[in-house]
Amino acid sequence: MTHCNRLSEVSYNNEITSWRFRVKIHKIYPFYSYVTGSGPHWTYIPADEDGTKMEMTICRGYEDRFRGLEKQEGKWVEIFRVDVHRAYPGFQATKSRFTLNATRYMQVHIIDPLNNRLYMDFKNIREISHMNHRDRNYLVDTMGVVFNTESHFDDPARPKMVFYIRDNIRIKCVATGDHAYAFRDGLENMRGRGQAIVVLKMWRVWSFFSSIRFCRRLRSSDSLYYAVTLMFIDMGL
Repeated sequence: MTHCNRLSEVSYNNEITSWRFRVKIHKIYPFYSYVTGSGPHWTYIPADEDGTKMEMTICRGYEDRFRGLEKQEGKWVEIFRVDVHRAYPGFQATKSRFTLNATRYMQVHIIDPLNNRLYMDFKNIREISHMNHRDRNYLVDTMGVVFNTESHFDDPARPKMVFYIRDNIRIKCVATGDHAYAFRDGLENMRGRGQAIVVLKMWRVWSFFSSIRFCRRLRSSDSLYYAVTLMFIDMGL
């Protein structure tokens, strides 16, 4: 796989003209120019595997080249030949001292994570159980074998599907809202076809205490921007 820079490595160096990043588009903000009355324009917040975030804007005149990118929130992308600038004083969406500027030379490739697993920031289930408080601020991707399920659909206003995945240890996963129905239907379709492996994309880690042990669990995001991606694999067992 081609080497990519990390956002944490960015420095303002005129001699470097070919920055290349593999990032997840964490947030996208629209804004309007009160000077020219034009808009909407878009500010992007990409984040890399380390959780480092940086602001990226598209220079005026080049927005048509990247039309549609504003609909890719939550997607992994590769960014080629993007310019690095020092951040201006004032409000910034991130704490970085630098910003990324898209020009006519920049290229963006959307990455399909299920067809190219090398681009997924998969967390081993054992890693999830040892994540610190700061790391839990970021959404995680993981996968595992489903070995138990619990359905809670008595209250139509608060549907919930609970399932457990394992890889030496077990993790409790809670899907709510529309995600709950998607998991219920998907797992039901796999009944009698052997073990099911689920790929969980952009889930949030929650911690809770019990009288017996300290547990970690995953919870689907309530935001529809964080769509859950399922991949069921018939293991033939």
